[in-house]
Amino acid sequence: MRIIGIDPGLRVTGFGVIGRDGQRLSYVTSGCIRTDSSASLPERLGTLLEGLAEVIGANRPDEVALEKVFVNVNPQSTLLLGQARGAAICASVIAKLPVAEYTALQVKQAVVGRGHAAKRQVQEMVKRLLALPGYPTTDAADALACAICHAHAGQGLGALPTRGLRMRRGRLS
Repeated sequence: MRIIGIDPGLRVTGFGVIGRDGQRLSYVTSGCIRTDSSASLPERLGTLLEGLAEVIGANRPDEVALEKVFVNVNPQSTLLLGQARGAAICASVIAKLPVAEYTALQVKQAVVGRGHAAKRQVQEMVKRLLALPGYPTTDAADALACAICHAHAGQGLGALPTRGLRMRRGRLS
């Protein structure tokens, strides 16, 4: 099974594709899609949609893991991030792929073991878990971490049918 993790952002969207064979994870590819900050919002969203469609087409993942939006102090930033997420969801839905969403806290907990881990700790654990020769960029590492989180969610207790349920303060509700 192949999983693409996406860390959405209007300026930089990270992506990471991993393979899962039982409990073994393998690195396939990762990178970033960058938009021109001088372009209009619709053009930037179009760049994200086209870029993700190209990555999905080239790597043929079976599932998508996407990081959920967190609310910033600046509501405008939150809205823009939400629109970037929308472009990522649209690229996934157009490709007829199932989308799973995880909070940053859930991703860090699954990869580092601590929900409030620093970016460098996420990069280190992604490097170790996927046996990478070097550190991925922070955006690519976040996307790979999201894919790893999703791969782990299908094992153990995460394999229980939880469709329609939400995580709330560490408990299913």
